[in-house]
Amino acid sequence: MGKTRILNQRGLLMPQNFPAVVAGLLSLLLVGCSSGPKIALDPESEGFYEYARLIMTGEEKDLFTHLPDAESRREFIADFWSKRDPDPDTEENEYKTEFYRRIEYANKRFKEGPPGWKTDRGRIYIYMGPPDKFEEFFTHDDPNIRGPILWWIYYAYELGIEFVDERNNGVYKMREFSGDFFGALDSFKRGDVPTEKGEKRKFANFKLTYDRAKKEIAIAIPIDVFNFRDEAGVLRAHLGFQFFVYAANGKKMEEFSQDQTFLRTEAEVLNLKEIVFTFPYAQEAPRFYLDVIIVGKDGSLGKTRKMFEIKS
Repeated sequence: MGKTRILNQRGLLMPQNFPAVVAGLLSLLLVGCSSGPKIALDPESEGFYEYARLIMTGEEKDLFTHLPDAESRREFIADFWSKRDPDPDTEENEYKTEFYRRIEYANKRFKEGPPGWKTDRGRIYIYMGPPDKFEEFFTHDDPNIRGPILWWIYYAYELGIEFVDERNNGVYKMREFSGDFFGALDSFKRGDVPTEKGEKRKFANFKLTYDRAKKEIAIAIPIDVFNFRDEAGVLRAHLGFQFFVYAANGKKMEEFSQDQTFLRTEAEVLNLKEIVFTFPYAQEAPRFYLDVIIVGKDGSLGKTRKMFEIKS
């Protein structure tokens, strides 16, 4: 059975050039093992970084690996998990719990020599969770593969991932994928997990600019990610913005928050492609980072987050 036919039978969207750039993907998956901190870490920070680097954004990794002392790293770690907590009103951080549960499962399930969380299947399990559908082919028409071929299917991302046991020794390598792999990966790193029904939340891929002359932050959010509240013909969205400001050396400089409400008629909204929110902010540092969390306090927008590096 050919690989393309397998995926087509599952109803997944096939890219025109199906074979993925696997070398680049493996490099992406193993990036957590390739680079270490710029300074020696205390035991608490080292234990955190060992696993959390898997889900750090590039900016977060740059910040953490430059922090000069244990106290600033402790503050970073607390903020790191807090930003990903899907429900701050509960005692449990469900995202953190799920992350470490997946690591524990990977270590128990994927025994290929190295710790399970360092294997290809382990990494994919940590990022994507258990597949919605699992298929194993002991017989196939690929002469280069001596062992079985596996497919993991994730319906929320229209994603299929192939693992192959090249030497029939129980070691599986990821070979190909089809679907929104990078969307799923980025989603989990940001702190998003599909709902219990397997539905993928709509990510607000917003833009941020900082005008030094005006001393103003501007955030542009695409109009199509909103679920407006209709109040007598006026569409409403009440948003909470939280800003974390970090220096180039990784230390947190400050944090602040502000709510803003958008009100427009339906006719006005139809002519918009994005909504721009502005915030007065003065910062003299030539280079700093802004980590922004946006929450629709009336349900008009799901929790979304991005980090930006600001340069002169």
